[in-house]
Amino acid sequence: MRARPISPDVLVAELADRVASMPGDAWVRVVVDGAPVAGPGRLADRLVDPLRLRGRAVVRVSAEDFLRPASLRLEYGRTDPDAFYDDWLDVPALRREVLGPLERGRTGQVLPALWDSATDRAWRVPYVTVPVGGVVVLDGGLLLGRGLPFEVSVHLWMSDRALARRTPEEWKWTLPAYARYEREVGPARTADVVVKVDDPHHPALVHKIAE
Repeated sequence: MRARPISPDVLVAELADRVASMPGDAWVRVVVDGAPVAGPGRLADRLVDPLRLRGRAVVRVSAEDFLRPASLRLEYGRTDPDAFYDDWLDVPALRREVLGPLERGRTGQVLPALWDSATDRAWRVPYVTVPVGGVVVLDGGLLLGRGLPFEVSVHLWMSDRALARRTPEEWKWTLPAYARYEREVGPARTADVVVKVDDPHHPALVHKIAE
């Protein structure tokens, strides 16, 4: 895997330039995909202000707020890696409430959050109308390969060793799910932009993925 070392600030600027350069007569859906320890939420948050400075309205959405209720999510227990991969995320709701309304000719009305997994209750947040040309930035893990529509996809890639080393002990049971993701989806081949983040403070922008 060849990669160009890049500072976090330059990475944000280059990504913001890429998104802002897209046609302004349609919405732009951006996903920042990666395991939690790779920091997809931090990178997604950092994109907001630069995109606004470049003239784009931005709505931030996290896949964490579109998990299924505990009765469905934890049907096979709290530490089942296949259930974590297949059953935790409410993919139809994410498509229906966030990504689908941003198709051409649709309303542009999105729901920023649906389900609070901590309280296991629905969030009470209103719909937001994204103006045409606006951007929705979604972060989360295991998001590629699910048929979800994005104009720009960014994957934060970590080696198996780095992922295992940085994952907290109480979440190591999820590691087989990420190994399955690598096998079945190959996010580093699927994403538009791939960033190696074995050391999150020293990212590297990948030029080519070895087959």
